Amino acid sequence: MPEYMKRIVDDQLMENLETFGATNIIGPKWCGKTRTAEQQCKSAIYFQSDPDKESLKQTAMINPSALLRGERPRLLDEWQDAKEMWDAVRFECDHDPHPGQFVLTGSTSKKVETSNTGTGRITDLMMYPLSLYESKESDGSVSLMSILDGDSLALGCRSDLTVDDLVFATCRGGWPYSLGLGSKKSQLAIAKDYQRQIYSRDMFKVDDVKRDPRIMSAILRSYARNISTLSKKTSILEDVRATKGISADTLDDYLDVLRKLYIVQEMNGWTPPLRSSAGMRSGPKREFVDPSIAVAALGTSPEKLSVDMKTFGFLFECLCVRDLRVYSSTMNGEMSYYHDRYGLEADGVLHLDDGRYMLLEFKLGSKDIDEGAAHLVKLEKLIEEHNRKEDQIKLDMPSAKIVVTASQHGYKRLDGVYVVPIGCLGP
Repeated sequence: MPEYMKRIVDDQLMENLETFGATNIIGPKWCGKTRTAEQQCKSAIYFQSDPDKESLKQTAMINPSALLRGERPRLLDEWQDAKEMWDAVRFECDHDPHPGQFVLTGSTSKKVETSNTGTGRITDLMMYPLSLYESKESDGSVSLMSILDGDSLALGCRSDLTVDDLVFATCRGGWPYSLGLGSKKSQLAIAKDYQRQIYSRDMFKVDDVKRDPRIMSAILRSYARNISTLSKKTSILEDVRATKGISADTLDDYLDVLRKLYIVQEMNGWTPPLRSSAGMRSGPKREFVDPSIAVAALGTSPEKLSVDMKTFGFLFECLCVRDLRVYSSTMNGEMSYYHDRYGLEADGVLHLDDGRYMLLEFKLGSKDIDEGAAHLVKLEKLIEEHNRKEDQIKLDMPSAKIVVTASQHGYKRLDGVYVVPIGCLGP
């Protein structure tokens, strides 16, 4: 078995095991949930991969507590295949209120009927595909949290990643298994297969509703065409209807399946009371949990993207959002965006649980940095102007303004904006 790649979520899991009776690790399949849980668990039961899995499921129905016996923390992998285990874990944590007893994992958020939510005993922990820092492609020399604490980047930084390197990393994705494969062709094949299995296999595991693989494939393709944009649902609907006629309600159902599989994670608009709320864009910005899914759905490749920087720009934004979600996860980071009718925007707004937030732009090359920085400075000034008005709710000022780039050099500008290569960024 390949050597375990340390994950940022490792420390979060350790903290959870010191606090809660059980932790439920959620996230897309193949992102490494089971392997990460195994690092800290002392015994395990596998409801999907055990050769005797049918007997395990029968036991879960009749005597679930028998499956909880074993050294703890005990891993219950893909527990949703034996839904009785949730109540059994909750009951055990109620009657033996010690932290760190169980770790559960699951790749779908399908509705499972339980008698109790498990609040206070079972906590959720979201896990993402590998960030560039975790895959050892970003050197992590610029800490996201250190920027919040006022690191000046006075001496600058330099990334060894070229645009071609980033194109390949975007196409390959952050799937741990792919990094252990020898050839680039094999690594790219993992993301292609992942995307194909969404509509050929995974969507049928969410519930008992019959769905059409052709419709799901068309939705994935259209969603990928609209990645990192504020495209309306009607645009996706029109795309899909070119393949097969569906209603708006049917589209909503299929998109909900993708959310339950943790395939799509849209960003909502940030709507501070800066101008009339009617001028704010608050519809979702379309994002996949990993950009490689979009690449596979589009049927493109590193060779094609290397000469199509317009398309890669949208995929690069998805890559940045993925990594920022990972890096900020230790402080429950939440991503949104800002866009108003006057054209003022920020590609991303990252909020942390301590109240601090940063304004973000994602730009491929050095020629776009000035434009991105100007957006962030103008938005900051708008917040200042708002706070000077009487009888207005005062807003906190942003803790940092950052342009994340695909270029190789990073520094802090005179206007206070940080320019940080994605290949230098880390937690």
